Amino acid sequence: MLLLHCSMSYLLLLLPFSSWTQKLPTRDEELFQMQIQDKTFFHDSSVIPDGAEISSYLFRETPKRFFFVVEEDNTPLAITVTPCDAPLEWKLSLQELPEEASGESSGEPEPLEQQKQQIINEEGTELFSYRGNDVEYFVSSSSPSGLYQLELLSTEKDTHFKVYATTTPESDQPYPELPYDPRVDVTSLGRTTVTLAWKPSPTASLLKQPVQYCVVINKEHNFKSLCAVEAKQNVDDAFMMAPKPGLDFSPFDFAHFGFSSNSNSGKERSFLKSSAKFGRHIYSKPKVDLEKICIGNKNIFTVSELKPDTQYYFDIFAVNVNTNMSTAYVGTFARTKEEAKQKTIDLKDGKVTDVFIKRKGSKLLRFAPVSSHQKVIFFVHSCLDAVQIQVRRDGKLLLSQNVEGVRQFQLRGKPKAKYLIRLKGNKKGASMLKILATTRPNKQSFPSLPEDTRIKAFDKLRTCSSVTVAWLGTQERNKFCIYRKEVGDNYNEEQKKREQNQCLGPDMRKKSEKVLCKYFHSQNLQKAVTTETIKGLLPGKSYLLDVYVIGHGGHSVKYQSKLVKTRKFC
Repeated sequence: MLLLHCSMSYLLLLLPFSSWTQKLPTRDEELFQMQIQDKTFFHDSSVIPDGAEISSYLFRETPKRFFFVVEEDNTPLAITVTPCDAPLEWKLSLQELPEEASGESSGEPEPLEQQKQQIINEEGTELFSYRGNDVEYFVSSSSPSGLYQLELLSTEKDTHFKVYATTTPESDQPYPELPYDPRVDVTSLGRTTVTLAWKPSPTASLLKQPVQYCVVINKEHNFKSLCAVEAKQNVDDAFMMAPKPGLDFSPFDFAHFGFSSNSNSGKERSFLKSSAKFGRHIYSKPKVDLEKICIGNKNIFTVSELKPDTQYYFDIFAVNVNTNMSTAYVGTFARTKEEAKQKTIDLKDGKVTDVFIKRKGSKLLRFAPVSSHQKVIFFVHSCLDAVQIQVRRDGKLLLSQNVEGVRQFQLRGKPKAKYLIRLKGNKKGASMLKILATTRPNKQSFPSLPEDTRIKAFDKLRTCSSVTVAWLGTQERNKFCIYRKEVGDNYNEEQKKREQNQCLGPDMRKKSEKVLCKYFHSQNLQKAVTTETIKGLLPGKSYLLDVYVIGHGGHSVKYQSKLVKTRKFC
């Protein structure tokens, strides 16, 4: 069988001179393999080989015709048309060949003008027509000889498509077969994961041909062909490189129109970490929210890192590794589960509440004063790393800041107002904090703190048995307690950082570590400093010093720890 693709005028010139004056070639497998490897043989020509899938391009409202000859009666015939990124209208018709056109003819050909007239006068018989974007087939186990015409039209937009035709459909079988139940099942559904399962293709399980499966995930719709997926993925490149009218891409340029060679076999991957490579762009388009993952011959796959409460569409394609041709399973869709609703913690006026936040997590708190108030004060004590606090009053955002250590925020009040506080942890690790909300600023559980909470050690005053340190106070009279702990010589900043939980009070320390407690303050902030000499230490030893300030409500805050070392020789 010879397949021809041309305009009608070109066909009239080509057929009389080339085809009808000589024996028509049959399916010579050796010659066929040689021809499909030679791209110049088919590029922008009238010949389409028997038994190969070709790719081509349609301009909107511009029909394209494919012609091919079946030379013998009772010949099996199968034609598959695959739309890529737009619906197609196509029809198949048949014209009988003149007797002289037979490949077995040994007589003289008819005069050229007589052959032209015979083609023009015969309109042909329509065998099949279709309109839509499904992969559609025409199959006949016994087709008459004649000239077959396949006419295609795109009314929506310029588009790619694929055509496959063969006279040996039983032996070729380039497309993987689907199982008796071709549906894709959702076997597990979570907030960020979906597990899919499907029955294997008989092409792999029974015929033992190499088949791999490609999973496609997107948020818009299911796809009916892998060609449509690739057209969507490469929308920028595909339309930038559209051929000029009158020219086709090479039908066998599989590197441009076919499947990519990256299979990523056996590796589960998360959605939306796109691996598609885009070329240079003349104009920009939004990034396609779609992922194709080829997973080898597995028939179960878990998609991870999805968004909660979001609908996704899932498609599975069986791909024949030998032919690079694919068949679509019946796709499915699923909505991931919602995030677990956060429990809101109620704050009581003047009471300290302990809050724990997971890494990257958040907590919601609510403060609803029982009486009218002119202002409201929030005390936040971040025990470890910084946390973010947002405060809304009746839905309106009033405050959004990062907090380290102890911070106080004073906001204007409003009658019957309700406050919603969102606390967000950081990416490094879990967060702990204490928070207090009150409408009575004179009743404070948190002690007042200076801007600088470091402990200063005086190097010149170091001895073999003592060290002298100083720290700042405030105008408010508070109780200060100092503690010491002997540490090893290899104690470093990383270990000190791990022990920097500022919310742990002196009640968690050993009695033997306590040095002393004392009260002090100064109305003059320039003089609000106190010193203390810590005695009874061992020569050449390292000690970790901590100072705690304790408020009237009993809540304590730890200053920044200080690592000191006594002299070894005196």
